[in-house]
Amino acid sequence: MRSFTDRPIPKEVLERVLSAAAWSPSGSNLQPWHAYVLTGAPLAELKKRAGERVAAGGPWDEPEYEMYPPSLKSPYDERRSAFGKQRYGALDIAREDWEARQRAAAANWDCFGAPVALFCYIDRDMGPPQWSDVGMYLQTIMLLLRAEGLHSCTQMAWAKYHKTVAEIISPPSELILFCGISIGFEDVTVGYTRLDRAPLDETVRFIEN
Repeated sequence: MRSFTDRPIPKEVLERVLSAAAWSPSGSNLQPWHAYVLTGAPLAELKKRAGERVAAGGPWDEPEYEMYPPSLKSPYDERRSAFGKQRYGALDIAREDWEARQRAAAANWDCFGAPVALFCYIDRDMGPPQWSDVGMYLQTIMLLLRAEGLHSCTQMAWAKYHKTVAEIISPPSELILFCGISIGFEDVTVGYTRLDRAPLDETVRFIEN
C-alpha cells in the first residue's frame, strides 16, 4: 500500500503485532532483527530531514549492502522493467518524465503519509541465512498488521538515507539499516493498482508420481 491516512495507531496494537512477530522462524533462534518504531514528533522530524535532502537534490548515502546484483539476468531484469512500467503507468507518468518520476519516488521519504514507520536493522556480521530470517520477520509483521485492519509498505529506499535515519534513531554502529516499513490505515480515496506477478508455472514446479 502506498497511500495512508494520518489516523493514529494505538501503541497496544503495535505491541501486539510485534510481540507475535517475535515468534517468526529463526535459525538456531538467533532472532537477528533489530526494530525501531517511530511515531509522532520523531517521525515528523525524520520526514522533514529526508524531505530537505530530497529537495536539495544531493547524492544518496554510500550503500551498506547491495540491493540488486549489478547485472540482472533474465527473467529478473524483465520483471524489474515491467514493475517500473506498471508503477509509473498507474500514476500516468511517462518514462521520459524524469522529474515526475522523482517526485513520485520522493513519497517514500514521507512514508506515503503513514503515521508509523518501523526501521529494521541487522548486525553487520550476519550472513545470508540471517537476512532470510529478517525477511520472514518482516513478512510476519505485515500479515499480522493486515489482521489488525492495517496496511504497510516495505521500503528499501530508506537505506539510501540511512545516515538521516541514524540521526534520529542513533543505532549502534554494528547495525545496518535494511529497510523501513510504513504502517497505517489505507487511504481509500486514492486509487491503488495491484502489480502483476509471474504465473505460477514460471516460479513453481510440482514433482509428482
